[in-house]
Amino acid sequence: MDSKKLAQQLRTAMDTEVHGYVYYSALADMVEDPKGRNMFRHLAREEKDHVKVLKAIADSVDEGSAIPSYAEALEKGTGLPIFPEDNELVRRFKADPSDINAVNIAIEAEEKAVDFYFDLLKQAGSPEEKVLLTKLLDMEKSHLKVLRWESESLTKSGFWCGEMEFSVEKESG
Repeated sequence: MDSKKLAQQLRTAMDTEVHGYVYYSALADMVEDPKGRNMFRHLAREEKDHVKVLKAIADSVDEGSAIPSYAEALEKGTGLPIFPEDNELVRRFKADPSDINAVNIAIEAEEKAVDFYFDLLKQAGSPEEKVLLTKLLDMEKSHLKVLRWESESLTKSGFWCGEMEFSVEKESG
């Protein structure tokens, strides 16, 4: 994929991650159960890291520099580019502020992210692009796995699992 298109796609991904960060941050304040709040805080932190990484990598691509590793980009990256506002995901939750709706909306968003990164990966040209996009894809899949696990627990038992003793970032490898 040419560098201009890659940078544009990374900035699109960055915007999507900002929306995820806003949604998860809002849920961390709105969900009543402490286990649910902790899970959403955790996901918000990871989405914020994704924003930093995507911005650093898009900036490197724009500058014609080599694509940094995820760890290098995380260290180099800056915070959110703006103070994010309410978005469609938050509005959908407010229309039905139930725990299961919170998780179902998050699952839909993560499924879209998985599809987006998978499509980008198919277009990747260089080994560096493939490594980076595979890492991002795996992280989104890990988020999806945690959310599906919580959905199943909420549906079957009515309770949050809340076992966020691990990092979905580290689990993805």
